[in-house]
Amino acid sequence: MNLKNDLTEGSIGSKIINFTLPLLLGNFFQQAYNVVDSIVVGRFIGKQALAAVGINFPILFLMVSLIMGIALGISIIISQYFGAKQTQNIRIAVDTAYIVLIFSALIVTAIGLIFGKYILLLIKTPEDIFPSALIYLKIIFIGMFFTFGYNGLSALLRGIGDSRTPTVLLVIATIINIILDLIFVIYFKMGISGVAIATVISQAISFIVGIAISLKKKLPIAPRIKGITFSFDIFIKSVNLGIPTGVQQVLVSLGFMALTRIVNGFGTNAIAAFTAAGRIDTFASMPIMSFGMAITTFVAQNMGANRIDRVKEGVKKTFIYSASISTFLGLLIIIFSKYLLLIFTKDQQVQKIGQDYIRIVASFYFFFSVMFTFNGALRGAGDTIVPMFNTLIALWILRVPISYLLSRKFGTSGIWWGIPIAWFFGAILAFYYYKKGNWQKKKIIQNT
Repeated sequence: MNLKNDLTEGSIGSKIINFTLPLLLGNFFQQAYNVVDSIVVGRFIGKQALAAVGINFPILFLMVSLIMGIALGISIIISQYFGAKQTQNIRIAVDTAYIVLIFSALIVTAIGLIFGKYILLLIKTPEDIFPSALIYLKIIFIGMFFTFGYNGLSALLRGIGDSRTPTVLLVIATIINIILDLIFVIYFKMGISGVAIATVISQAISFIVGIAISLKKKLPIAPRIKGITFSFDIFIKSVNLGIPTGVQQVLVSLGFMALTRIVNGFGTNAIAAFTAAGRIDTFASMPIMSFGMAITTFVAQNMGANRIDRVKEGVKKTFIYSASISTFLGLLIIIFSKYLLLIFTKDQQVQKIGQDYIRIVASFYFFFSVMFTFNGALRGAGDTIVPMFNTLIALWILRVPISYLLSRKFGTSGIWWGIPIAWFFGAILAFYYYKKGNWQKKKIIQNT
C-alpha cells in the first residue's frame, strides 16, 4: 500500500487539499481541451463551426455516462478496499473494471456511429451547422475506445488515492491537443475534422502513456494478462453503485440536450453564446467539481476504515473550501465577462447573450457547491441512489420546465434562470439527505 495516498490518516484538511489540487489542475486541463477547440474553431473557422462543436457535447456526454458510472462504482469499491487494506480484492476489482470498459467502449462506438445522425435531428440541430456537427461527432466516436480507456484509468487511479498521475496525463494530452489543433486547422485547413482528429490522437497518446506509467510503477491498477480475474460479485456491486451514478449522468446529459434544444430555437447566435459562456462557466466552477470528486474518494476510504468521525469532518471542511473559492471566482468572471467572451468570438450579439448567461449563472455558485459536496459525500459512502433522484428532481422536474416556460416570456435570459433555480432546490435536497444520516449504513465491503 502507498501510505502517501492513504486518506484515512493524517491531517484531514491537508489530505483533502493535497488530493484536490491535482484534481483541480486536471480539471483545468480537461476543460482546456474543450476551450482550445472552441477558440480555434470560433476564431479560425467561424461561429457556425463553434455552435457545431458545442451542440455535440451533451450527445457525447450521454453516450459515455452510463458506463463511466459503472467505472466510478468500481472506483468507490476500490477506495473502500484500499481503506480496509485489502490488496487482493483491489486487484480483482481492477481486472473486472478493464474487462467491462473494453467491451462497453466497442458497444458505445457502434451505437454512436449508427444513431448519431438521428440524435442530431432529434435535438433540432439547425441546418447550417448539421453537416459539421455530424462530421465532428463521427470522428469522436471512432476514438471512443481511448476516451473510455483514459477516463477509466483515471477513475481507478483516484480510487487508490492517486490524483497526480491523471493530472500528468491530462497535461500531456492537452499540450498535444493544442499543437495538433493549430497544425490541422490553421496549417492544413482541415476545418472541424482537424479539431476532432486532434482530440482523438491526444487522448490515445494520454491513455497509452498512462498504461505505461502504471506498469512501470507496478501500481495495483496496472492492467495484466496473466491471472486476470473477472469477479461477477464485484461487477454486480459496481453496477448497483454505478448504475444510479450513470443514470444521474445520463439525466444530466439529457437535461443538457433538452436545454440545448430550447437554446437551438433561438438560433445560431444563442447556440454560440451558450457554448462560449458555458466554457467560461465550467472553468469557474471547477473547484466545486474537484472538491466533489475529492470528497467521494475521501469518504470511501474512510468508510472502508470505519472512520465516520473523519468522514464528517472531511465533508465539513470540503464544503467550506468549495463554497468560498467558487463564490470568489464567480464574482471575478462576472466582472470580466466581456473580456473573457472576446477570447471566443468578436460577434457583439453573441457576446451580449453570453454576458447575460454569466451574470445569471455565476451569481449562484454557492448552491452548486452545496449540491456537489453533499452528493459527492453520499456517493463515496455507497449511497448513490439519493444523488440520482436529487438530479432527477433538480433537472427534470425543475430546470428544464422552468427554463422552457421562462424562455417563452424572457427569451434566452429565461433559459439561464432555470439553472440556478434548480441548483437551489438540489442543494436543499442533498444537504437534507446527508444530515439525515442513512448513508452511514451504506458501507459496501466487509472488513476482514
